[in-house]
Amino acid sequence: MAKESDAQVIIVGSGMNSLVCAALLAQRGKSVLVLERNDRLGGCIRTEELFPGYHHDVLSCWYPLFVGSPAYAALKPALAEAGLEFLQGEYATGLVLPDGSGLALKQDLQDTATRLDAWAPGDGAAVGTMAQRLFSEDAALTFGLLGQNPYGVGMAKLLFKEWRKRGMDGLAAFAADSMEPFRRWAERELRSDAARALIAPWVLHTGLGPDDACSALIGKLTFAAVVAGGMPVVKGGGSGVVNALAKVIERHGGRLLTGAAVERILTQGDGRRRRAVGVVAGGQAYRAAEAVVCNVTPGQLYGQLLPDAPEPVRQRAANYRFGRGGMQIHFALNAPPDWLTPELRHVPLVHLTESMEQVCASVTEANNGLLPARPTLAIGQPVAVDPSRAPDRGWILWVQMQELPVRIKGDAAGEIAAPADGRWNEAVREAVADRVQARLEQVMPGLAQRIVGRRSYSPADLEGLNCNLVGGDPYSGVCSPDQFFWLRPFAGSQGARGHRTPLRNLFHIGATTHPGPGLGGGSGYLVAQHLAPRGGRSET
Repeated sequence: MAKESDAQVIIVGSGMNSLVCAALLAQRGKSVLVLERNDRLGGCIRTEELFPGYHHDVLSCWYPLFVGSPAYAALKPALAEAGLEFLQGEYATGLVLPDGSGLALKQDLQDTATRLDAWAPGDGAAVGTMAQRLFSEDAALTFGLLGQNPYGVGMAKLLFKEWRKRGMDGLAAFAADSMEPFRRWAERELRSDAARALIAPWVLHTGLGPDDACSALIGKLTFAAVVAGGMPVVKGGGSGVVNALAKVIERHGGRLLTGAAVERILTQGDGRRRRAVGVVAGGQAYRAAEAVVCNVTPGQLYGQLLPDAPEPVRQRAANYRFGRGGMQIHFALNAPPDWLTPELRHVPLVHLTESMEQVCASVTEANNGLLPARPTLAIGQPVAVDPSRAPDRGWILWVQMQELPVRIKGDAAGEIAAPADGRWNEAVREAVADRVQARLEQVMPGLAQRIVGRRSYSPADLEGLNCNLVGGDPYSGVCSPDQFFWLRPFAGSQGARGHRTPLRNLFHIGATTHPGPGLGGGSGYLVAQHLAPRGGRSET
C-alpha cells in the first residue's frame, strides 16, 4: 500500500507550467504531488491587496498566451467549473509619447491597420502584410516550432512537410528572417518613427532588445498576437487561475504542499539505468513511482538538486545566461488618470517611449550597468478590463520596466547615486520609482494628486519573491539564439535536451525550457502529454 508521501509523479515548484502539468496528469488518472518552497502557490502569479480595496497582480498580469494555448483548451471546462473567469475589453494595446500624444488600438487587426495608417500613413498596410504572413503563410511553421517538442516526432513531420512546401531555400529564408534584429526589419519595412516606436517595446517582453538577433520575429509575433487576441485578465486577480488549477488537481486526487523546499533529488541505479525515485524536502523523503518534474533553473537543477550530474551537463547549466533586471511599480488611484490622449484610458496595456532608438538606448544603458535615463514603461490598466479589482471610481496602474541593470554601476541621467556594492536597495528603488512617476505625469497630468498608494519591487525584490527570477530577470534567461528553441536551456549533452535530463524519468520544465517564458503553460503541457498522453500516444 502506498504511503501518503508517495505519488506517481512529483512536481517541484508551483508556477503556471507546474500546475498545468499537474492538472492534466491528475485528470488522466495519475497520482500527483506538487511541492512548493514558498508559502503560497503560483510562482510569478501573485495577487495581493497592497492597499485596502485594491487587488494588484504583483508580478504577471495578462493571459493572452494561456487563453490561446492547448493547455487551456484541454483544461477549460474543468477550470470554468472551478470558478475561473477571464475578462477582456474592446481595446488591446497602444503607445503614448512623452508629449502625451498616442494611439489606442482595439482587438482587431483590420481596425489597427486603419488607425495606424491615419496616424502614420503607409504603415497600416505594412503591419497588415506582416500579420497576414505571420498568421497565414508562416503560421504552421512558426507556431509549430513554438508549440511542439523540438525533439519529437511531430517536429520532424512538421519540418519535412515545410521542406516539401518551401524547399531548402525557403526554409533557409525563414531561418534568416527569424534571426533578424527588430531594428533592421523596422527600418526596412516601416516608414515612420511612430510605427517603429509602437512595436519596438514588445521586443522587451521576452527579455531581448531591438538590436538582438531574433528580436524582429519576437516583436512582430507578440504585437500581432496581442492585437488579434487581446489582453485578457483573470476576474478578481491572477491568483484566480492558480486557485482554479489547484482545485482541479485536488478534485482528481492530487496534493499540493507549500513551505516544502526541495533539497535534492533521490536517485537509484548507475549509468544509463540511473533514475529519479523521489525527492527530499524539509528532511522528509517523498517517493515518485514514475517521474519527477522540476520547474527550476538549470543552475538549481544541476547545481543543487542533482549535483552529481555528468560534468558536461553541470558546466552547461553553470554557463546558462540570465538577462537584465525587471521592476514593478504599482499605483492605487482614487480616480482614473487624465490621459492627454483620453482614449488610452480604455487600453489594458500602453507603452511609453520616445522612439525605437530610445528603447535601444535604454537597453544598452542597462546592459552597461546604468539606470536608464528614459526607461520604456509598460503601463497596465487592469481596472479598464476588470472593475472588481478596485473600489468604486478607483484605478490601478501596473507599471513594468524590463531594461534595468542587475548590478548598478551608475545612472545614465547622472541623478541617482550608485550604491557602493552595486546592489539594489530601498533608496535606489524609490528614486527610480520617482523617475517613473515623473515620466507618467507627463502623459497623465495631476497623477500625484490621485495616488492612494505606491509599491515598488526592484530586481532584487523580484528574485526574493521567486528564486527562478535570477538577478530579477522576469524571463528566467536570455532568449538569444544560443539558448532558445532547440537550444533552450542549452545544447544537448549526456541526454539533457529540451525537457529531458540525463535521468530518463527526470524532466525539466518552466521558463528556462522550451518554449520559453510567458504564461502559456507550454512546457508543462508537453511533459504531461509525454507522461500521460491523450489517446495513448506520447507527443514527445
